[in-house]
Amino acid sequence: MENRRWTWIDMGIFDLFRKKDEAALEAQMRDRLLHKGRITDGVVIDNEITDEGYVIVYYTYSVQGADFESSEILSAEQSRTSIKYAPGASVGVRYDPNHHGRSILV
Repeated sequence: MENRRWTWIDMGIFDLFRKKDEAALEAQMRDRLLHKGRITDGVVIDNEITDEGYVIVYYTYSVQGADFESSEILSAEQSRTSIKYAPGASVGVRYDPNHHGRSILV
């Protein structure tokens, strides 16, 4: 019984580290794109509001003749002007010149 209890505690601790790692990787990618990314035009294809109140925007963009589709959870600042992200709206997309599928909304 005691060993099982430690296993559950350990798993919880590892999950905390994993979430921090994912958040850190996301922050690094955003920082890299903000400094070295290229900008292109995109179009919002859909959006939704999660149960937690986050706005997720689905968008498409093209780079060198290839089409890409991505999604992003809007930041608090972006959410204040969520009308800019209505389906059919034109948006700026910053993408990684080495990995065109990595992108963020501008």
